[in-house]
Amino acid sequence: MKKSLIALAAVAALATMAVSAAEASALKAVAEKAAAKPVPRGLIAVRADTPPGPGEVKAAVEALNQAFATFKAEHTAQLEAVKKGNADALQALKVDRINADIGTLQKSVDDLNVKLAAGQMNGGGNGSRVKDAEYTDSFQAHMKRGDVQAALNKGVATEGGYLAPVEWDRTITDRLVQVSPMRGICAVQTISGAGFTKLFNNRGTTSGWVGETTARPQTNTPTISPLTYKPGEIYANPAATQQMLDDSEINLEQWLAGEVEVEFAYQEGLAFLSGTGANDRPNGVLTYVTGGANAAAHPWGDIKTVGSGAVGAITSDAIQDLIYALPSEYTAGARFVLNRSTQGLVRKLKDGQGNYLWQPSFVAGQPATIGGYPTTEMAGMPNVAANAKSILFGDFKRGYLIVDRTGVRVLRDPFTNKPYVHFYTTKRVGGGLLNPDVLKAMNVNAS
Repeated sequence: MKKSLIALAAVAALATMAVSAAEASALKAVAEKAAAKPVPRGLIAVRADTPPGPGEVKAAVEALNQAFATFKAEHTAQLEAVKKGNADALQALKVDRINADIGTLQKSVDDLNVKLAAGQMNGGGNGSRVKDAEYTDSFQAHMKRGDVQAALNKGVATEGGYLAPVEWDRTITDRLVQVSPMRGICAVQTISGAGFTKLFNNRGTTSGWVGETTARPQTNTPTISPLTYKPGEIYANPAATQQMLDDSEINLEQWLAGEVEVEFAYQEGLAFLSGTGANDRPNGVLTYVTGGANAAAHPWGDIKTVGSGAVGAITSDAIQDLIYALPSEYTAGARFVLNRSTQGLVRKLKDGQGNYLWQPSFVAGQPATIGGYPTTEMAGMPNVAANAKSILFGDFKRGYLIVDRTGVRVLRDPFTNKPYVHFYTTKRVGGGLLNPDVLKAMNVNAS
């Protein structure tokens, strides 16, 4: 009997190895295919020509919830086995695979929600005529042949001197909001000058009690500290051959907007998180955390940290500590910001009643939650490692400010790289901490 059980175990192990080998072979094939045709750097453009239907989003949400239910059952079984001293490596591998699948499904739901929002923003692809049609036609002519109609160049002074339709400029800004996570959750201020200075009231007013005839000496007056947000310059330089511009029937505005969107979103996303101000980059929110390069830059101090409860790991108690470290008046608009890897680790954490802290999206258009607060997945956030600031929590609308200099400039350059025509496109943008009190960071350390 014992020999039969050993034989069955051996057959099961061989079957598992065969499945793993098949999966490894499939992954290798995918990797070779990807290497043959590299994926372009940056974020892929959101196309709203055929927005997904409600049924598609509903199906994705249901698949996510079903996967999470399976994950909870398998993870609970794994924990029970560990408690009994029967740790199973295959069970742990199964849990990790389901966890990875949940991350993929959640991303699919998020992508569908973005496309729905983009479809609504762009009119659902109904082909409606643009409002500044005459100016748009002039822009098309300039892009194709270099024609310039001075009378239609209405952006020379008041809008920053860019040769681009007003609607096209707004479209780029709107699309960046959709594809750049920080733009979607932070405050955005449009300016027309070289910089933006905000005054911060440091308070300091004092008062006192007096009798009816007692002298009333002067009390202390609050102090004001200024902080300047200076926009730097970000650029994209897509190119097309002159023959393509002459012969193609493509929508050149849409093509150029897509190219600009990819590059701007990639560069902005990095700068808003960890930019150091070098070359006039924005100062990233992580640089204002205690110990960061800009920890002393804000008049009200730095962003305080909460320990993760373990060296190189995150505990469920630390998540609760992070939530309650934020004053209650700032929690209404609070959210978690973390990367995909960290979210996978948090997904395994439970509270004292055995409930998982992470919950999937149950409604189309709503993000997943941790401890009841929405999450924003941001690829640029640090992984969980000793002393890393892997999670941010708070009200980003009140905590971080993005400053946009009005207008996008486009310089048509047919001379530098013949036969290509380059469209050197620039935008001036800055960013910095608005209020350190409304944000908290988790420091991956025991204290």
